[in-house]
Amino acid sequence: MLLIPAIDLKDGRCVRLKQGDMEQATVFGDDPAAIAREWLAKGARRLHLVDLNGAFAGKPQNFSAVRSILKAVGDDIPVQLGGGIRDLDTIEKYIDGGLRYVIIG
Repeated sequence: MLLIPAIDLKDGRCVRLKQGDMEQATVFGDDPAAIAREWLAKGARRLHLVDLNGAFAGKPQNFSAVRSILKAVGDDIPVQLGGGIRDLDTIEKYIDGGLRYVIIG
């Protein structure tokens, strides 16, 4: 079994939403790259990221947070991302930034 830790991003911070409500977010950290490094140190073999703002807005909103995570761990483990990805230009921007897996939904 492969457990894949998820980092949900809202306003550049790591959060968890209560029942999908953007107004009810618990913040777990202000430094997404540090959280990603913690998961790597704990043995994560892959990370799943969700741009929550992007998912609601229909276009990426947390690109700088995603970029910081990719810079911190992207060479060590595969990182996949979902949320706000609706076109080929966005996919290319993320892949050019080091993302290996893009989730379109």
